[in-house]
Amino acid sequence: MPDVPEIGELIWQACAARGWGPAKLARELGVAEGRGPTGLDRQSVRRWMAGKRTPVYWLPYIVQVLELDAHSIQANESAGPTGPDADTVASVIELGRSDVLRRNFLAATSAYALGALNLPDPESITRRVHRAGTVRVGAGEIAAVRQMTKGLGDAAAELGGGHARHLAVRYLVQDVGPWLNGNYTEKTGRDLFAASSQLVHLAGWMAQDEGNEGLAQRYYVHAYRLAAEAGEPELAATALRGLAVQAIDLGPKFHAVALRLSERCVEESRNLGDPRAISYYQTTLADAAALDGDHRLAIRALTASQTAIEKMPDAPPGESWASHFSIGRWAHHSGMILARLGDLDAATEHLHQALDIHGLDRRRSRAIVLADLGQVHLRQGDLDAALSTWTAFLDCADGIHSVKIAEAANDMTVRLDRYGDVPEAATLRQRAQPLLPEAAA
Repeated sequence: MPDVPEIGELIWQACAARGWGPAKLARELGVAEGRGPTGLDRQSVRRWMAGKRTPVYWLPYIVQVLELDAHSIQANESAGPTGPDADTVASVIELGRSDVLRRNFLAATSAYALGALNLPDPESITRRVHRAGTVRVGAGEIAAVRQMTKGLGDAAAELGGGHARHLAVRYLVQDVGPWLNGNYTEKTGRDLFAASSQLVHLAGWMAQDEGNEGLAQRYYVHAYRLAAEAGEPELAATALRGLAVQAIDLGPKFHAVALRLSERCVEESRNLGDPRAISYYQTTLADAAALDGDHRLAIRALTASQTAIEKMPDAPPGESWASHFSIGRWAHHSGMILARLGDLDAATEHLHQALDIHGLDRRRSRAIVLADLGQVHLRQGDLDAALSTWTAFLDCADGIHSVKIAEAANDMTVRLDRYGDVPEAATLRQRAQPLLPEAAA
């Protein structure tokens, strides 16, 4: 038997013990799932046994039919393939189906994040061109994906990723999935893969903002693969940036991963013409370098990001994720990088610039900046300014469903614990209680 992953080996062993072949297991799984004995093809089962695919959607039925120990394979559940042998479309739809059917809170891992750098499937689009017997896909379907992604993204940016994430995932599975497996020209296929990459990236961002890091990581990897296979370097770099920012947020164990992914973002974007995109990725590299203690690289990348963003500070945003990186958002990110480097005065100036001069057009973004500014004020020893800023943060954060808001509220509450004799501090800690992670769980 070939060297196969754990799930594939378990399936092979259980079938061998029963004397079943792929056709028999496919029939039994189709019956168990409710589609009937012809509901699953035996070729899919063969690929699972050979370790070329991971049966994310079918895994609960495999456990049931083969009477497997679910705990022995839980670590592999919903992992999804990322190697060059995996079909990107099948993998992302399988991931989405799993997400729809049950809530999987998965662990994010360094290996999975770096697995995104594997060579994507270069023939994923071309082998689908002009497929007979499938739905015809054209410009209208691509426009629909982009419009739905924009609408769902606007809502999430205002109210948090926990708001209506299930709508994005169901749209991916039920509407976009059949189109990805549809009938189209190569050019249409590339446009469809690019639009789908943005939708999948949004699903990852929403999962991360909801606190499900492992699931977010899997969506980001698939967004990268779709973008790379579409030949869209900006979308590919943006998906890698999602993984890099996640690694930054995950703490010390992921510092090296964050730095490597950030470097790859910059490498992917080296031929892009939009200065906002260049600034977007250079800022992420500066953040990862500062976190890793490389102050020289952090300053160099931060300087490069400023040079780029100042080339078109007032340009309206385009359709891409990176083109929404405004100078106000740059001021926020650079302010927190400077705070990490120990320059609190410059950090305060940049955060005020983000709020007062350029403004922020999303309530969630404004709340996070206010929370960060309050923390910097407290580190400077200005309790009154911190209390005033955190009051504005709580006013702005009301009704937003985001793990970032919950973490900011928790950070504020912990920092104010030492000021128990200050009535304003006690009031803020009381007001923050509904926002804390325990309250949102």
